Amino acid sequence: MTTADRDTNVTERASTSDYKADIVDKRGKTNSVVWKWFGYQRSDKLQVSVCCRMCRRVVPTSSGNTSNLFHHLKQFHSTEYSESLKMRHHKSLSQPVPETSPAPPPSPAGVSSKEKPTQQTLIAAFMPYDKQSRRHKDITKAVTNFLAKDMMPFTTVENVGFRKMMSVIDPRYELPGRRYFSRTAIPELYGEVRERVEEKLKSASYFATTADLWSSRTSEPYMSLTVHFIDKDWSLVSLCLQTVYFPEDHTGEAIAAGLADALASWGLGEERQVCITTDSGTNVIKAAELNGWTRLQCFGHRLNSAIEKVNQDKRVDRAVGVCKKVVAAFSFSWKKKRDLAAAQEEYNLPKHKLVRETPTRWGSRQQMVKRVLEQKRAITEVLSKDKKTRSLVPTWQDVDILESIDAALSPLLEFTDALSGESYVSVSFLKPVMHLFNTSILKEAEDDTELTRTIKTTVMGYLKEKYDDPAMDDLLDMACLVDPRFKLQYTQEEKREYIKDKAMLEMLKGERAVVVRVEGPSEEAMGEASVAVPPAKKAKRSLARFFSNKPTISNTAGLSAQQAVERELGNYLLAPDADSDSDPLDWWKVYQKNFPNWQNSTCAFRPQVPPLRGFLAQVAT
Repeated sequence: MTTADRDTNVTERASTSDYKADIVDKRGKTNSVVWKWFGYQRSDKLQVSVCCRMCRRVVPTSSGNTSNLFHHLKQFHSTEYSESLKMRHHKSLSQPVPETSPAPPPSPAGVSSKEKPTQQTLIAAFMPYDKQSRRHKDITKAVTNFLAKDMMPFTTVENVGFRKMMSVIDPRYELPGRRYFSRTAIPELYGEVRERVEEKLKSASYFATTADLWSSRTSEPYMSLTVHFIDKDWSLVSLCLQTVYFPEDHTGEAIAAGLADALASWGLGEERQVCITTDSGTNVIKAAELNGWTRLQCFGHRLNSAIEKVNQDKRVDRAVGVCKKVVAAFSFSWKKKRDLAAAQEEYNLPKHKLVRETPTRWGSRQQMVKRVLEQKRAITEVLSKDKKTRSLVPTWQDVDILESIDAALSPLLEFTDALSGESYVSVSFLKPVMHLFNTSILKEAEDDTELTRTIKTTVMGYLKEKYDDPAMDDLLDMACLVDPRFKLQYTQEEKREYIKDKAMLEMLKGERAVVVRVEGPSEEAMGEASVAVPPAKKAKRSLARFFSNKPTISNTAGLSAQQAVERELGNYLLAPDADSDSDPLDWWKVYQKNFPNWQNSTCAFRPQVPPLRGFLAQVAT
């Protein structure tokens, strides 16, 4: 810049007030600070040419681009250019400052005190987390839980999509490789979970178990063991203790040893196990016998076996075979699926897909039959159009047989799932369900076809045969007795006194093992199955008083242990039954203080004495 130019610049700045009125601001929103020194001539209605407010020169610039404006300030107006830089800097820090205020004094390091932590924050935002930081550990633990909970392969953490997702969620987190999770993270998580499970097991005075052997998709054999017990808060707890690789031959001896070792590894004494629930495999049955364990049959497997006996009827076998072929014809042809959807629309049928049978679940077969019957018009329409599949159209005889099967077995579907739950007490439902089958669901009706009658008779006969074992019947009667919804309702009349005597005997054993108030007669004097003691005089009291939350221990003062137990059992049986939809554990949680002898028996560490909590912890799965 020449001396003449500088003089001109000074002169122009001195007379700014004269021409400022001719320069107007840019219309609309302005994001740049540079527009403080630029604008448009008042006569420029379209605001096409940008003018400098100091020198009134026209500065060429493209729409929205302010680079030339800053360059003009730098070249011709150095003071204003320095001020614009300061304003840009403060705006980027979101710290508005007066436009004419002087710059703050520099710090010893040459950087303002407010600027330094901001720079550190910006730098830290791009730095990876330290592996010992809380954030890094929390995210790694969350990924570990994801792999374990959803049983995902370790290679998931090396998949491109997963790593991309993690980088978007938190760019500063560096995801470890699969070896870290397989060799470090998962073993550490297992150790933590095992400690928590062991702590929970300490509260289990008595427990029941379920066991199963199965094969993975790669045909590798495994054995699972789950424990069920009722904790001090009367909540049913189910914990899968292990699913271990089991390459040995699946003989009864090998399974018995494996199950015994599993209990021992968790510090669970076999004498505290009330029963074990298994399927109907002969090797598993033998394993329970070798270990001397009481075995409860899996109701789902028993019902499945009963249905399999029905399929031995040639009429049923043929009709089910037709169903399988029909479903297969649609499963492997997208054209037929398309035509089926069109036929469903035409006949106003539910837009449901056909169901394929899963051999391990009889319910899937019943669902297949029900779905074929539901869609028979659409199925017939589609198959009839293709001469290759016309032979698959079910005949009227096939339809009649399928309808007979559906009428007999469809009501049983809901009971399989209802009696296979682990989150609620189900063993006490077995006898009521068997009674319901016998008197209602599987009872022959007048309008039943001959095949429907045969199916009902076959299923009911098989179930009665398998649950006719005296020891099993006693176990189910005791489970019903301690369930306040049923008590002795479903116990045979001639067995009721025997069950009550057996319950009193076990309550006395539990009392002697925990608290002995008054020495009563010996167990030998009581006999094996009867307790011949004259009933004690009962004090009058209302049911409302009986169901008060106050314990009734004072009512047994002065009575022998046997008389106290007898009175307590009598009061329990006289109490109103709990609602059928209620949870028996909730009932006992509220009224346990009213029955101290029953409560004491739940804490007794005595062999072959399945107490209240033990009975209720049995799960019919």
